[in-house]
Amino acid sequence: MTDRIEALLDEGVRDKVYPGAVWAVGDSAGVRATGATGVLDPDEPDVRMRPDTVFDAASLTKILAVWASIGALWEDNVLDLDAPLGTFWDEVTGHPLSAVTARQLLTHTAGLPLRAQLKNLYGTDPAGIRRGVLHEALNRPPGEAVEYTDRAALILGYLAEHLSGQPLDQLSETRTWHPLGMNTTHFGPLPAHLAARCAPTELAQDTGTHLKGTAHDFSARLLGGVCGIAGTFTVLDDLAVFLRYMLDHTTAPAGAGFGAEWSAHSLTAQTGGLQPERGLFWHPAPGTTEEQDVWVHYGFTGTGMWISPTQDRWAVLLTNKLYYTRDRQPLTDVRNAFRELAFD
Repeated sequence: MTDRIEALLDEGVRDKVYPGAVWAVGDSAGVRATGATGVLDPDEPDVRMRPDTVFDAASLTKILAVWASIGALWEDNVLDLDAPLGTFWDEVTGHPLSAVTARQLLTHTAGLPLRAQLKNLYGTDPAGIRRGVLHEALNRPPGEAVEYTDRAALILGYLAEHLSGQPLDQLSETRTWHPLGMNTTHFGPLPAHLAARCAPTELAQDTGTHLKGTAHDFSARLLGGVCGIAGTFTVLDDLAVFLRYMLDHTTAPAGAGFGAEWSAHSLTAQTGGLQPERGLFWHPAPGTTEEQDVWVHYGFTGTGMWISPTQDRWAVLLTNKLYYTRDRQPLTDVRNAFRELAFD
């Protein structure tokens, strides 16, 4: 397996799908295979990708911060996934979002507006953005269709803050990252010593340099770096700990983060007959069967992680493909081939 994965990822470097990549495959006992290839920054060809390279996790934030925090609140019996939000959240009472449930947000069946340009819709004041997102009309009745939108994670982040009385970054740190020993997972902007280890992403037009240690996602930057959509930075080892914990909750102190029931419940179909099928923020990996039971979540910057309770296996592939292009297809092909090798 290792040789074939290394050959696949080396080819991606040569084809300029990404400057470099780090990866790991493991199970509930730990890491089974790992590697790194390519460079951190093509402008500095002597600086190689390393296992401790820091990556802009992008939409993996939805799992590392939002999904984990919502799961902790659910395990604590603080949140009923099927209660209309308006029955316990005054901020949305009397507005269209009041009829939506947390489960519908987690499965992208809430009927939310699909538009995501927060600045164009609500301005630049975080309070105004929050008010606009929580009060706007729905796109369609809840439960009618599966339609992916970043708004679901943004709203769930606000919900987690409301229920916990803590900012999302603090809640994530205290309930999940610190207890699990994920010591290099943080919301940005990163301090200089971590930013120096960060894989650069897209070219910032205002500075003419590639972003390092500052979230690529514009909504995250607009909201000060912390939101449910994106904004976290992480490393391979931290994701390995997180995924191993999902498979075996005896690997961390009792009471750490979300529980085994939340993990198992999330990695099952929750959308009834609606397509595409979804779990709770996780979704079945493209091309896999129900028997293979592989679930995935991707980040726009080039990150991705997979997990299969049935096979007792997880996998992580971290790249900074956004350095080169926003085109998804070349990395999609690599991801699918990597997953096939990792779960062969």
